[in-house]
Amino acid sequence: MFAGSAFAAPVVLDFEGIGTQAQILDFYNGGTDSEGNSGTNYGISFGPDALGLVDEDAGGTGNIANEPSGETVMFFLTGSAILNNAAGFDTGFSFYYSAAYSASVDVYSGLNATGTLLGTIHLSAQHTSNCVGDPYGQYCNYTAAGLSFDGEARSIDFSGTANYVVFDNITFGAATPPPPVPEPGTYAMLGLGLAGMAAYRRLANRKA
Repeated sequence: MFAGSAFAAPVVLDFEGIGTQAQILDFYNGGTDSEGNSGTNYGISFGPDALGLVDEDAGGTGNIANEPSGETVMFFLTGSAILNNAAGFDTGFSFYYSAAYSASVDVYSGLNATGTLLGTIHLSAQHTSNCVGDPYGQYCNYTAAGLSFDGEARSIDFSGTANYVVFDNITFGAATPPPPVPEPGTYAMLGLGLAGMAAYRRLANRKA
């Protein structure tokens, strides 16, 4: 799917393994985050403003809940979080987000948010809307966002309101991110709900 790219299929960054409030840096580029943690080498690097954030429920400092996968997301406190993919990618770009204020994400043909602007994804404020499952964390509603574009992209600029937007499951090569993976606790709650429904039906049948 990636013409001229190092990737043969969509690649998803879920940020698991990055320290809470650690700079992501070269975690996905054969190096480490600012705490010395390393991940898969996809040739993707982040500017110093891009940070990992672990859910407080999992021992981190994140005011987050219902993450699309795992317990870790990306955010930024100042400036804008810039991502570089030196090999380039095409077809599409997508992610999940939770935002307290409107923001935007720009896709560029060059490194460090340079070259041609290939597309912009506009994000609306929705962080507490219709939250279910995990009861903790104000950033509890995640929305899929993405776009298709022509040409080859090499960088992403996550701009907008610093400290008020979080991102997860950043996906290269697809305009839609993969379906979210519920936390184990959510499965347990779902199981209890289904068990309760079955018990209610049995009781109703006996009364009938």
